[in-house]
Amino acid sequence: MLRRALTPRWLGWFLLVLVVSLACVWLGQWQWGKYESRSASADRITSHYTADPVPVTDVLGTDPVGLDHEWTRVRATGEYLTTEQVLVRNRPLDGTYGYEVLLPLRLEDGGVVLVDRGWVPNSPKGADVAPEVPAAPRGEVTVTGWVRLGEKSLGRDMPTGQVASINLDEVSQQIDADVLGGYVALQSEEPDGPRPDPLEVPDTDTGPHLAYAIQWWLVIPALWLFVVLALRRESQEQGDAGRAPKPKKVRIWDEEDG
Repeated sequence: MLRRALTPRWLGWFLLVLVVSLACVWLGQWQWGKYESRSASADRITSHYTADPVPVTDVLGTDPVGLDHEWTRVRATGEYLTTEQVLVRNRPLDGTYGYEVLLPLRLEDGGVVLVDRGWVPNSPKGADVAPEVPAAPRGEVTVTGWVRLGEKSLGRDMPTGQVASINLDEVSQQIDADVLGGYVALQSEEPDGPRPDPLEVPDTDTGPHLAYAIQWWLVIPALWLFVVLALRRESQEQGDAGRAPKPKKVRIWDEEDG
């Protein structure tokens, strides 16, 4: 069996199985990384989502907010800059695409935090026509919501008053004011009134990535077991074919008959 394993044909099979095994290791690690990322996100949401709100300036500053603070529940008091509304285009809610409505809130200390007030559908006249948006409260307002990280720029040219993603630098250019290093997804406003549709509750499902990782890693021993068993079976079959047949046993009465 060992001599047969060292033949070029079987060495080729072993090399192929080795390459496939390395690919399975990489694919398993990739799925494991996605599982860890989803699990960490779910932990942040679970620990922050229903916690008591803290002042927004305790979490957000001029620098980009850290990932560990995402979904922290915060409260901010200030005045909406109602003339500086920005719409985020092509945002889904329940399978329908529309806009998310961004509005800067000037805080009592003069800082500006961006608030995502929610979602509105496209105009019946088409996506190129600005939709109707419920007016924001005027005067002093207290906002409660969750800290979100700014998004990457998609590098698209958009009409004035619209952005392709919630990229804080691009929004700052639109409203001509510096904003804090994260934005707030709105939960509630005081005083209360009409508002865009609330955004979807964040998903805490970690998905099938852990199961996929385990499946990729289990393929490795299965492959090696298969090729070893195939080698053993071939060796046994070749050994049986090359072995001299056993002599026929002669019975006593056959000799007497002869």
